[in-house]
Amino acid sequence: MKKEINICWLRRDLRITDNAALYHALKSDKPVLLVFIFDKNILSDLTDKRDPRVTFIYQQLLKIKEELQRKGSSILIKYGTPEQAWQEILKEYTLKSVYTNHDYEPYARERDDALAEFLRSESIPFYSFKDQVIFEKDEVTKADGKPYTVFTPYYRVWQKKLDDFYMKAYPVEKFMKNLFQTDQLTSPSLSDIGFITSDQPFPSASFEKKLTAYEERRDFPFDDATTHIGLHLRFGTVSIREAARKAMEVKADKWLSELAWRDFYMMILWHFPQVATKSFKPAYDNIRWLNDEKDFEAWKNGKTGYPIVDAGMNQLNQTGYMHNRVRMIVGSFLTKHLLIDWRWGEAYFAEKLLDYEMASNVGGWQWACGCGNDAAPYFRVFNPELQAKKFDPQNKYIYQWAPEYKEGKQPKPIVDHNFARERILRVFKEALN
Repeated sequence: MKKEINICWLRRDLRITDNAALYHALKSDKPVLLVFIFDKNILSDLTDKRDPRVTFIYQQLLKIKEELQRKGSSILIKYGTPEQAWQEILKEYTLKSVYTNHDYEPYARERDDALAEFLRSESIPFYSFKDQVIFEKDEVTKADGKPYTVFTPYYRVWQKKLDDFYMKAYPVEKFMKNLFQTDQLTSPSLSDIGFITSDQPFPSASFEKKLTAYEERRDFPFDDATTHIGLHLRFGTVSIREAARKAMEVKADKWLSELAWRDFYMMILWHFPQVATKSFKPAYDNIRWLNDEKDFEAWKNGKTGYPIVDAGMNQLNQTGYMHNRVRMIVGSFLTKHLLIDWRWGEAYFAEKLLDYEMASNVGGWQWACGCGNDAAPYFRVFNPELQAKKFDPQNKYIYQWAPEYKEGKQPKPIVDHNFARERILRVFKEALN
């Protein structure tokens, strides 16, 4: 006879502490089995079989499995399309309910809507909860209930609304006795899902000690005063509520504002899902991009002749990370100096960044280009040399990631700054008129 259970479906919340969906599932009337699905629809888009993000997810799942085994339970790990996986689960178990946490990306919304409809046809309720942001959807709005499209007024309301209630952890531990007791679950190996273990080192989930330095030195890439917590927020190995609490405790206001930016871009993606592929300001889709393949290759490979741009791209290619200030510089350079469509850059970052998050990445690229909802105006064109003088005055970051400049082997710039600036102003004006 099939066992009657509730399921908690993990996706971007790879932890069993302070997890909204798991908390609500464990408080329900049936034993709870955790499930994770390696989604073929997502994995088939990844060209690098050593993609470190897949290794990271796999390692986190093994940690969760170990934790659950100590409590007499386990996690069911599936590989396939969500449709296949859920059909298999229904054959194995009698489901009373399915619990999960919201995901705001367009594909995830389609997937969840389709599952909810399928489960409804089987008379199985599907419950979803807010977990990866502090405020979502319509929780921070203008007085008329419409979403903010500019960050500063949004942040004022966000700050006012933030209190202990929104940062409180879900006391999952109290209800762990309600886990489904099993030790019979086998898991696919990484090679079973078509991937090879990456040897890429991952940043620590511990971020508290870096918050003070972040407030003072976050714009200086060589100092490495950022927390590197993006990967952990992306896959939910650190709770966003814990992150906000720690920031409040040490009064790390600038860092807290970055968490608000993350909420803001998630909210924008929810209300305006078209921004995943189109400019927030539609007129900017009239821009006549040059999209020169040779220039794009030079940018990707750190061969532009602009030291800070090349250093940033080398850091990205070698580590899966790029300093936030440098992300703005290389984004502006690609779109405004080389006249290459922001979507090309966004897709390259999606391929390379360990902490890739669609909402923030799309938001950042549209900001750099000038076509986003809260963008730097199009006529603001970063001068990479001035940016380097201001934020890397002794060339320490440049020499670390682009040592050829220290050795005097400077490649010739692929475009002149003044020429590029005049050209982009002309092209943008034509598009907007």
